[in-house]
Amino acid sequence: MSTPIRPSKAVLVAAWAFPVMVLGQFALLGGIPVAIVLARTLRSRDARWWSGLMAAAYVIPLAVWLLGPSSAPSLSKFLSPVATGVVVAAGVVAAARLQFVRRRAAAPVGSRPAPGTPSATS
Repeated sequence: MSTPIRPSKAVLVAAWAFPVMVLGQFALLGGIPVAIVLARTLRSRDARWWSGLMAAAYVIPLAVWLLGPSSAPSLSKFLSPVATGVVVAAGVVAAARLQFVRRRAAAPVGSRPAPGTPSATS
């Protein structure tokens, strides 16, 4: 059994920076943290899905803005409040799960329950 790959602290900082940047009306620059998280978590099976969620939540509105007939001058102006909420919520969920993956990978092997077995708190 191999040890899980922990997301680095830089990945966690970038993951938490993404929803903050989108909320702060810097949605186009939010692609930088998304790229960092995606590139650094591709080797970790547990973290890959959450970084993919974050990337999908960012790329879909970006593609619609770039390829559509929008006259909005920026991605932040293009996003409706609902779309902004969805992108931010996906970013927060992904960042929280990446934080969980990091803590779980840092726990000693003997203290983690085997996959598929109920834990003592369940």
